[in-house]
Amino acid sequence: MVVAGSGPGAPGMSGPDDPLDVGGVPKVSGESDEGAAVDLVRARTALLTPPPGARRLGPAALREALVELHDFWLATRATAVGVGDGTALVAVGALGRRELAPWSDLDLVLVHDGTGRARGADKVARLADALWYPLWDAGIGLDHSVRTVGEAVAVATEDLRVALGLLEVRLIAGDAELASRLSSSARQAWRAGMRGRFDELVETTQGRWQRSGEVAHRIEPDLKNGRGGLRDVQLLDALAAAQLVDRPAVDVRSARGLMLDLRTELHRRAGRARDVLQAEDAHELAGVPDLGVTDRYDLARSLSGAARTVVYATDVALRSARAALPKRGLAALRRTPARRPLDDGVVEHAGEVALAREAQVSRDPALVLRLAAVAARTGLPIASGTLRRLADAAPELREPWPRAARTELLALLGAGGGMVDVIEALDRTGLWGRLFPEWGAVRDLPPRDRQHVWTVDRHLVEVTRRAGELTTRVSRPDLLLLGALIHDIGKGRDEDHSVVGAELARHIGRRLGLWPTDVDTLAAMVRHHLLLPHTAQRRDPEDPATVQRVVDTLDGDPVLLELLHALAEADALGTGPGVWTPWRATLMGDLVRRCRVVMAGEPVPGPEPLSDDRLTLARAVASSGRAEVSIDAGDELTTVTMTVAAPDRPGLLSRAAGVLALHSLQVHAAVLVEHDGVAVDSFTVSPRFGRLPEASLLREDLVRVLQGSLDLPARLAAKERDYSSRMSTTSSASRVLWFDDEATGAVVLELRTADRIGLLYRVAAALENQGVDVRWARVSTLGSSVVDAFCLEASPDPDGDVVEVPHDGPGTGTTVALDPTRRRGIEAAVMAAAAPGQGADEETGTRTG
Repeated sequence: MVVAGSGPGAPGMSGPDDPLDVGGVPKVSGESDEGAAVDLVRARTALLTPPPGARRLGPAALREALVELHDFWLATRATAVGVGDGTALVAVGALGRRELAPWSDLDLVLVHDGTGRARGADKVARLADALWYPLWDAGIGLDHSVRTVGEAVAVATEDLRVALGLLEVRLIAGDAELASRLSSSARQAWRAGMRGRFDELVETTQGRWQRSGEVAHRIEPDLKNGRGGLRDVQLLDALAAAQLVDRPAVDVRSARGLMLDLRTELHRRAGRARDVLQAEDAHELAGVPDLGVTDRYDLARSLSGAARTVVYATDVALRSARAALPKRGLAALRRTPARRPLDDGVVEHAGEVALAREAQVSRDPALVLRLAAVAARTGLPIASGTLRRLADAAPELREPWPRAARTELLALLGAGGGMVDVIEALDRTGLWGRLFPEWGAVRDLPPRDRQHVWTVDRHLVEVTRRAGELTTRVSRPDLLLLGALIHDIGKGRDEDHSVVGAELARHIGRRLGLWPTDVDTLAAMVRHHLLLPHTAQRRDPEDPATVQRVVDTLDGDPVLLELLHALAEADALGTGPGVWTPWRATLMGDLVRRCRVVMAGEPVPGPEPLSDDRLTLARAVASSGRAEVSIDAGDELTTVTMTVAAPDRPGLLSRAAGVLALHSLQVHAAVLVEHDGVAVDSFTVSPRFGRLPEASLLREDLVRVLQGSLDLPARLAAKERDYSSRMSTTSSASRVLWFDDEATGAVVLELRTADRIGLLYRVAAALENQGVDVRWARVSTLGSSVVDAFCLEASPDPDGDVVEVPHDGPGTGTTVALDPTRRRGIEAAVMAAAAPGQGADEETGTRTG
């Protein structure tokens, strides 16, 4: 039986009318061939960007139209070039599954029966060229092969990707019997060989997960390759084709539909193949009415829920498939796996944690948590049947929880990495929500800042995992684990999440049966979990007023201070890569050390005096009048302290920062001190690329900048252009926040923006041009974003823009407050300096000095 193109034509399409050569095979190349494929491209463009007045197709309808379009063109083309008896054109991949996104590659196989080997091979080759060349010439992505049925099956036995593709064979044109034989042979070989290649399938899948991350909990998920993505749905289909598991259920098919729709819209808007959903894409996709979401947060939660559905189904399917693999040899003679006791009412059976036969589910309130703790501790998955039984029959834990249940919860939370999948399994079956009803507000909730790589619920679990590594550093490891689990539980609401979370923490603590004093401590941990990182970042830890403010906020409680210190580290580690750095650890550790001294009843530590080395450097500058640079690496190989000393003058901070940027040094902190007319600016830096430069090179360039012989703005602009390919291209809107410390009178400006080479130079120059001095600066680099904090001082202005304000805190003297008008001007200048795409000289205005 021969099948030719019989589907409906597409707009702008016409069948090819290519002249045939003497042998009956069309010409391999030529303008007519290319023109036919250009017809295909033109018709595809009409579908993607319909003319005014035409209906815009939704994502599902667009995929169907694209499939029909390509089927029509390929079938018509195949018929015209002579594909028929003994040959067949079949589609695999996205086109074979009828899931073609706008810019998906075409995966095509020209199958032939192998008869007439000498003359037939030449004819098949000419048929292939006549099919492939027009597509190549039109720039259409193509993955192609020419094989007999036997050759295709043989390749599939060696290549897992080919084997999976052949499970999706769909006839486009030609010999239907030949295509059917390919499909049935590939499926039969897949089933027969599954026992020998199951481990390879699992290893390949896990490697893909490792490379691409999780769709459910990543801020920028890979819809196709990530764990819980479309590749996993295809994996479920492949396991079903091997007759090891049932075909995916309705919830999985619904999840597949959402991810296909998102990927289709991502292709349509990008105008190219895209699988990673970036943060800025979510704003646009949330406005697509066919997706049924209200905003980007609703979109993120829907996608996360869909991916978690796929993950759970995939995990269960892989375990079920392994258990269902046919046994051979001695394995077939072995008895059913024994049930090995693990704990009261809990056993291991066939590599899974299950309920013992004698387990009294309805009468044992701690059973759910005991079983979960065992699973986390052993690293074994919980059997899906066990989870269903617990969900149906396990009793609710009444307030206050029995001691046994609380003990098992802490055992679960302290079990390390094994608890992540266990909590996920409990949450997918509704058991975790019974234990913590407050979890519903943060489930699948996307964060509102780019430094977080996880959804809020997964972030809480990751922070708890990290906290488990720090329990030996605190006197109350139980409260550290509980505080880590719920520190962001107040998110997802309109109010301050720390305030809301503290109230929720009280309810949770009482429900768990904690002592009243422990409930107070748990609530204080949630309320103040940002106190230490924010103070270290936005205040001067050497200022006695800053230290006293922290001590007073914590009511002088050293246990609470200890818990918050460990929680802050776990929180940063569980946020994303690069958030917890040696510099941040040092900064926060210094603040905690000073607070402990005050809590012990000793005097408030004052600012550290200049070290002997820096005093010597300052005296040398005072004597010679020339700038000096020193580097103190200490025991740290990646982050060092660099001291720049020069005669004090306006614009020194920006120029020193510019020289550091010119040598590819990333600034993490800057402390500015004046000593006898010499500015001693200490920078904590690390190299962006390569190694640290020599101090003599830095000194030479700094002297040239101060003398005006080195055009720093132009050199930095050129450097930024040269290195732009190495930096992230993602940019988000910049923000400026103001913080006023009533105790010290300090005014802190915080800038949140995308990281760029020379950013500190431009911002510091903008502040200097506004007539304000920077007392200290701290820079946190979080992936492609930075949070820069500047403590500002200004001289009194006769026009009244600034006023001196005395304060009664432990510090002495007066500081200068900036009124709203002055602040607006400073803010505008800083925002302009942080704006991308502007030259350094344009951003900073006129150069000082």
